[in-house]
Amino acid sequence: MSAAPRWAMHSASPALALREQGFVVLPPAQFAHVASVELPTLQSWPDHWHALPPDTFLRDGGAYRFRRHSSFVHDTHTGAVAQVPHRAHWQPTSYNALHGGIERWFKPMEAALTQQPAWLALLAGLGRLFNAAGPAPRWYIEAHQFRIDTASGVGRPTPEGAHRDGVDFVAVVLVDRHAVRGGETRIFEAGGPHGIRFVLSEPWTAVLLDDARVIHETTPIQPDAPGGHRDTLVLTYRRGGFQDPQRP
Repeated sequence: MSAAPRWAMHSASPALALREQGFVVLPPAQFAHVASVELPTLQSWPDHWHALPPDTFLRDGGAYRFRRHSSFVHDTHTGAVAQVPHRAHWQPTSYNALHGGIERWFKPMEAALTQQPAWLALLAGLGRLFNAAGPAPRWYIEAHQFRIDTASGVGRPTPEGAHRDGVDFVAVVLVDRHAVRGGETRIFEAGGPHGIRFVLSEPWTAVLLDDARVIHETTPIQPDAPGGHRDTLVLTYRRGGFQDPQRP
């Protein structure tokens, strides 16, 4: 994999880039425009990441990840977004060999964020963009707030390694990055040898991924000073329903 971009990282037409190459990077102003949210509103949100509960499901023995999780449905015909009753996050082992196959019940996102009109506008705005790249009557959305900290020396944003999520589209949004080094985003063709790597450094930069076309990961982070952490918002959009375990 070369650091020299084979693909164009940025595009005036994110939907076209997703169709043509399977990913696109949106700088903060472009992400805010796509999300139909004022950038200063987004920049007021990082406090919602300061009290995330620990992820108690980590199977590598680490204590470096904190998160909340909630689910929503976006009707692309009416534009309406509705939060659904709290549910477990579940992935098959074919997509997540480390944490797949178990129902992971995380604490829900706080209403102080999810009831904001700007939050619902963000989900709908991304839904419209993804609908332009690959239409669906509705999107089943899972939202994840993550904090990866370096209190123990190393934090792993993707302990499962390079992976797909088993959805249609993924948005990885950098919310904050403080006193850390590393955390390189790596994107690979799912069916080929090519890849690209870069570091998200400016808050509210977003990476949008076509989950069928590419595999992604983020390398570990290490502290540059006490209190080092990397905060992200990860949103997955899936046609046909949420991922749930098969019941006998």
